[in-house]
Amino acid sequence: MKSESYKLGKDGEQLASAFLKQQGYSILEERWHLHHLEIDIIAMDNKSHEIVFVEVKTRASMEYGAPEEAVDNKKIMRCVRAADAYLKLHHCNIDWRFDIISVIDNGHDNVRIDHIKEAFYPPLG
Repeated sequence: MKSESYKLGKDGEQLASAFLKQQGYSILEERWHLHHLEIDIIAMDNKSHEIVFVEVKTRASMEYGAPEEAVDNKKIMRCVRAADAYLKLHHCNIDWRFDIISVIDNGHDNVRIDHIKEAFYPPLG
C-alpha cells in the first residue's frame, strides 16, 4: 500500500501536468527515469521552443513552508544530472530550462498551483 505522501505527490504531478497542458505546453515525459535519475515532468514550451525540466513539489498545507522551498542544492544537482542524461540520450540541440511547479492540495476543492519559470540554473563548475 502506498503512503499518503506518495499519493499526494503523484496527485500533485498529475495536477501539474494538466496545468502545463492548459498553458499550451506539450508533455514529453512524465516521471522519466534512467537508472537512479528521475525528472517529474519534461515538457515543451511551445511559445519559447524550450524543453522544460519540471520539478513538482506538493504539500497539503503551508504549515511547513512553501513546497518549492524543499528544492535544495542536493535536489538541484540531481535534476541537473538527470536533465543532462536526457539531453544526451535524445541528442537535443534546443534551449532548455528548469522550472518548479508548487502545488498545495488540502484534499478539498482548494488547490493552489504556482509555476516558477527558470527556478534555478545549473551550478557552474
